[in-house]
Amino acid sequence: MKPILIKNALLINEEASFTADVLIKDSKIERIERSGINDHSYHIMDAAGLWLIPGVIDDQVHFREPGLTHKAEIATESMAAVAGGTTTFMEMPNTIPAAVSQELLQNKYDIAAACSPANYSFFMGTTNNNLDEVLKTDPLNVCGVKIFMGSSTGNMLVDDPGVLENLFSKCELLIATHCEDEETIRKNLAFYTSKYGENMGAEQHPEIRSREACLKSSKFAVELARKHNTRLHILHISTAEETDLFDSGIDLHKKRITSEVCVHHLSFDSGDYPRLGNKIKCNPAIKTRNDQDALWRALLDNKLDIIATDHAPHTLDEKSSSYLKAPAGLPLVQHSLMRMLEHVQNGKISKETMVRKMCHAPADCFRVSKRGYLREGYYADLVLIDPKKNYTVSRENILFKCGWSPFEGETWNASVHSTYVNGELVFDGKKVLLKNSGMRLKFDR
Repeated sequence: MKPILIKNALLINEEASFTADVLIKDSKIERIERSGINDHSYHIMDAAGLWLIPGVIDDQVHFREPGLTHKAEIATESMAAVAGGTTTFMEMPNTIPAAVSQELLQNKYDIAAACSPANYSFFMGTTNNNLDEVLKTDPLNVCGVKIFMGSSTGNMLVDDPGVLENLFSKCELLIATHCEDEETIRKNLAFYTSKYGENMGAEQHPEIRSREACLKSSKFAVELARKHNTRLHILHISTAEETDLFDSGIDLHKKRITSEVCVHHLSFDSGDYPRLGNKIKCNPAIKTRNDQDALWRALLDNKLDIIATDHAPHTLDEKSSSYLKAPAGLPLVQHSLMRMLEHVQNGKISKETMVRKMCHAPADCFRVSKRGYLREGYYADLVLIDPKKNYTVSRENILFKCGWSPFEGETWNASVHSTYVNGELVFDGKKVLLKNSGMRLKFDR
């Protein structure tokens, strides 16, 4: 692989923006030079007018393989990821079969090794009776352990208090949780079903998967983590009340309890249900504009640490069912960076903070080895952004296997010019060039 010299790019990295040249050699960043690198023996990419950022690390995706491949595959969704500037993903265990044994977990790694252009890691799943398998998980090459404390796609609800105590007290890995209280949801569902019957619509979703359900479960998870000093990461926070569970003003490296907010909770609110219906039905539910505003405040105040997607594709036919039958989840990984760049353009967040929340913070939170930053000696996972080239989301340019997006028809001000993974050009702005350039993540723990 011939060394690549990216010249004249605006680097956005570690709270600063500056023009520099970047030399890529043998999969890593060899040099970063503000005064320029004047050696024309390299393959030169003139990036004048473009922004250069570390590749996005998405700590929560559902790529559906094995067993649900009519919705998505590791190959298709990882191609969509790199086309959108996401160079690394961490995938959830609720497939068929679920990744709840070391053998089943390894099977997913084997699939990714053969087909993923993006770097990858897979969460070990939990059930009410697989603690022994969970405790075998190697913290040096697995991102973490996932507990569904609220049911979602798949049947992995962990609701036995004794099992939860054991997991939180004995597991030394990061535990990532989906927090919604199942008893509260069941009561709400019964109430709204008796009131609306088959006429119930997506507008009722945030009332069924309510703020009370989210807060009760998240609060319980935090209490368990504090009791046992567990390394806890709560996924997809969706309510104003939950943001008060987290600390600001603490260095991320020192936090034992961290949190994530998703692009759709920052971009949609309950006023969008009449227009988009089941397309934005997800768990936890998209809630009110007041909740969205609180999420933005908490994100900028560092109570919420990471921006991710919870990319969870379903077919359009499945989403076109009645509310009660339509599955929860929406596809996002191809568009998360560009949608957040639109928030940058609209003044909601600075480009430097966006990079910190989407690139640096996931690397720090999970202790990912040599990724997430533009640093000499780090892997060359890079994204060049054209801040002046519009991008319109359409069926023609969607790479998700499900073939649709809740953002269809929207035009944004910036686009992904190109994506590099481990020093190799994998997306040239038009097509994905390499199909298995990704590496399994390693962790400094």
